[in-house]
Amino acid sequence: MKHIIVIGGGASGMLAAIFAAREGARVTLLERNEKLGKKVYITGKGRCNVTNAADMGAVMRAVYRNPRFLYAAFAALDNRGVMALMESLGVPLKVERGERVFPVLDKASDVIAALRRELERLRVEVMLDTAVDHLLIDGACRGVALADGRSMDADAVIVCTGGVSYPSTGSTGDGYRFAEAAGHGVKPALPALVPVETVESWPANLMGLSLKNVTLSAWARAGKKEKKLYAEQGEMLFTHFGISGPLVLTLSSLLPEDLLGVRLSIDLKPALDEQTLDARLLRDFKAMSRKQLISVMDGLEPHSLAEQLLKLAGLSPALPVNAVTAEQRRALLTLIKNVPLTPKRLRGFNEAIVTRGGVEVKGVNPSTMESKLVPGLYFAGEVLDVDAQTGGFNLQIAWSTGALAGMSASRVK
Repeated sequence: MKHIIVIGGGASGMLAAIFAAREGARVTLLERNEKLGKKVYITGKGRCNVTNAADMGAVMRAVYRNPRFLYAAFAALDNRGVMALMESLGVPLKVERGERVFPVLDKASDVIAALRRELERLRVEVMLDTAVDHLLIDGACRGVALADGRSMDADAVIVCTGGVSYPSTGSTGDGYRFAEAAGHGVKPALPALVPVETVESWPANLMGLSLKNVTLSAWARAGKKEKKLYAEQGEMLFTHFGISGPLVLTLSSLLPEDLLGVRLSIDLKPALDEQTLDARLLRDFKAMSRKQLISVMDGLEPHSLAEQLLKLAGLSPALPVNAVTAEQRRALLTLIKNVPLTPKRLRGFNEAIVTRGGVEVKGVNPSTMESKLVPGLYFAGEVLDVDAQTGGFNLQIAWSTGALAGMSASRVK
């Protein structure tokens, strides 16, 4: 009977262990934390966004880096397969807005408990509070050396150590070290799906204000030209350091590492073109000609934002509407359609949902998740240079690559 060691008891590691054991292998799962699935507990704000129910073409389009690498993994276990697996393990699911899939009871703990029961049923040996120091490589991967000095032999080792986001959950980048020692290239780790700090300090005045149905756009300077990086309509949030919310998290994964020359813009009224919005302003100005300008702005935006827009336009909130010049009205119109912001830096790994970067996929066989350099060494999950937008897609990558690695490792003669 083949002995498989899985390093890391997160989403990809638990699936790798389960699928390897289902293939008849003897499996040992090593987890440095005191419990399994520590990061899974906090996904989906504790509800666990298990996967996304969109068609697999849409799932593939949601992957930002190296989507083609995932064809075989998604074929081995697609989103319907994940949903069927969870249901079969006693976790009923529901589909919400954006095709996001959650447990009916909204408890991530139900998902982890179900996977833990399956590991027990399959007699997977789970060793908690067990850290790996390095891989044992002698022509092939022969096992692991533990931090306490012990060694464990294996026919194959699957590295499922995650990235470096939310380091409090045990994601410390060990997998990158293991990969580099085995000769693999590792793309620098960057925080992804994370809030953005801005050069401008005024967002702090609007801290906690959420905007819905706005369009956030981003451009980067490329020589003398500008390249559009992103434009999406949805929700965002002002914070004490800048901006956050769904639109911003998605944007953060698409920004270049060097933010110099990058500019952002918020269209507060994307449903109205400039001509239509100008007609509305003129109508409101006429109806409230004897009132203060803030009265017109309060009809367009929340009061705190209305005041901030006037400040940015250099206009007094107490200015009589009938005293507003055409030029001032035009400046307000431009601002409503294009609130400028400048990204300063991404927030850190403590706030990043996932890690961008990781083990270069060119060194990994996409059909099996096995290293092309070291036989018997496999990689799965966030340790790989593959990441996607929010909405259950990153967990799908973890489930799929983990399942494929587990099956492949146990089948190799």
